[in-house]
Amino acid sequence: MAWSQDEERMLAQIEQHLVDDDPRLVARLESFNERVRRSEERSKGQPGPRHRPRRSTVIIVISWLLIATLVATLLVMVLSHEAATALALAVSF
Repeated sequence: MAWSQDEERMLAQIEQHLVDDDPRLVARLESFNERVRRSEERSKGQPGPRHRPRRSTVIIVISWLLIATLVATLLVMVLSHEAATALALAVSF
């Protein structure tokens, strides 16, 4: 259903007052609209521009990999030390 010219004019006035009164709100709404548009494009299967992961995501992934590597190394060291100790005890008897 189409809007009347009076309704469209009133909406344009309201929009202009919002732009004048709160530019941060306008920026947030534009950002939200851009995200919705990209989400709709992805859901339709349209290829969009590829995005790089955020720096914080990369740092977290690298940190987890480093932690996992350190834990695995410590486990190998402890298990090999226990095996060497057991072998030394067996040889000494």
